[in-house]
Amino acid sequence: MIPSRAALAAAAERSASIARAWHDGEAVRHVTAAFAALTPDDAERVADAAATLLAEASWIAALLAPLTAALREDPWFDAPLRVARDPRRTVVRLLDLPAATVSATVAMGDADATTLTVSGRLAVTRYHRAGGARLLRWDAGPPDAGEALPLASLPAVELHDGLVLRTDGRREATLLDTVTPVATVTIATRAPAMVREYDRATGRRLRIATGDDGASRTHMLLTLLRIAGRTDAGARFDAATRADAFHLRWEAMREWLALDADAALPRLREMAAGDPNVDVRAAAAATLARLGAAPCPA
Repeated sequence: MIPSRAALAAAAERSASIARAWHDGEAVRHVTAAFAALTPDDAERVADAAATLLAEASWIAALLAPLTAALREDPWFDAPLRVARDPRRTVVRLLDLPAATVSATVAMGDADATTLTVSGRLAVTRYHRAGGARLLRWDAGPPDAGEALPLASLPAVELHDGLVLRTDGRREATLLDTVTPVATVTIATRAPAMVREYDRATGRRLRIATGDDGASRTHMLLTLLRIAGRTDAGARFDAATRADAFHLRWEAMREWLALDADAALPRLREMAAGDPNVDVRAAAAATLARLGAAPCPA
């Protein structure tokens, strides 16, 4: 039976009322308070707070209880949660806080995967139902290590119910080795992140992507300045080539070269000679060679 518009509107209002009460409830306040004094840049402290929170699990049931009860009572209840699904897992984003995200996941094994992903974020996971699974692990090194550093296999972790495990996704890739579903609650940091993907068989890096919203916005704005022909914005490009994020430094230089190569050339020479990232140095040197420009004088 298809509900009427009035029935749908009434269900939406009920859902909104329950969501407001849930957000104002004790369980949400308890989790929020654990990270209230922290910022996304406090990644280690956020992970410490997450480990403390997940060590005692009663708040998890309290957090979910009002929503599951509402869903049992009303099939039209729309929970205030984001859900992502793929053939191997279902992830429910429970809370988005300024310094951390809280998610519940039911996952099947992915030990047969041919690629490995380094998420870029610290994460602390409580294994509610582990089912005798193992966590396979690899070390990819820090995000600015460059192409030359190969993947290194790390000892697998034997998982069990109630285990709280901290994973450094800034340099580690993991796969779940299991034949039964594994249920977890994970708290992850929200510091700007570089996501890397590797070929499992060779350890070769396949691609990188940024999870840094600020860097992405800066790149977009620099692109707009380049398209608009704003040669008077050289100082903006120069500043971006000195950003902490190595990928933004190089993207800024590419945009600057496309806009005004003569103005960008001195900074390109500096990057070829002394950028902290080996890949950026190599790209800058190769670009100098293609331009037929001399390197930075000693």
